[in-house]
Amino acid sequence: MQELTIKATKRSVLGKKSRFLRRQGVTPAHLFGHSLESLAIQCDAVELANLVSSAGKTRLINLKLEGDKEAKIVFVREIQKDFLSRELIHVDFFQVRKDEKMTMDVPIVLVGDAGAMKGKGRVMTHGLNFLNIECLPEKIPPKIEVDITSLNELTDSIHVRDIKLDKDILIHNDPSQLVAKVSEIVMKAEEEAKPVAAAEGEAPAEGEAAAEGADPAAEAGKAPAAGGKTPAAGGKAPEAGKAPAGGKAPAGGKTPEKK
Repeated sequence: MQELTIKATKRSVLGKKSRFLRRQGVTPAHLFGHSLESLAIQCDAVELANLVSSAGKTRLINLKLEGDKEAKIVFVREIQKDFLSRELIHVDFFQVRKDEKMTMDVPIVLVGDAGAMKGKGRVMTHGLNFLNIECLPEKIPPKIEVDITSLNELTDSIHVRDIKLDKDILIHNDPSQLVAKVSEIVMKAEEEAKPVAAAEGEAPAEGEAAAEGADPAAEAGKAPAAGGKTPAAGGKAPEAGKAPAGGKAPAGGKTPEKK
């Protein structure tokens, strides 16, 4: 893999005045690390943008600081970008020692085709996006590729214990932690509800006609049998043995006896 190199010079413009550097095509940065005081530096904006794009936060970089005989071995630690323009605003470099182990999160990249994905309504589930490893700086991989061609059934899965790395690289993640598997999505058809007629012999729904043979006079608000008169609105039917309103004799022409 080709080595990455960037040139830098010490920076005297600090704080809010750094914006004037950006107008001149220069990006402010900081260098810090073991046994090293934080040092304000600056780099060419175009060169630094290309470097950050290639290196990310996992590749070693040779930083050649003006006035130093040897290049410093560094990683990109922090990147600040403008929210709208995505232009680099500031970069932090972390100096490391080649003979000292360090811990770092390295991105996991899934490669290959999973046979289980051929089914309809299936999706790849990512249980883990980064792997936390410990090793010498020169052993840190820029990414960790995980082959998913072994996922042929929905019951298949890949865990941290299935990832094989160099023997000099220690993995700190729980071995049983899920890395990838194929899951099935339950699709629910969106159908409009359709009214269904009441089955024969079942009670009619509220507001429907009464079943055959039912007494229509027993239903509230229904008209009495043929020949009868509808009671006045709000009125009540006369009680048995009493003359109706108006003093008229009840049906049959007989006057009720006085008690």
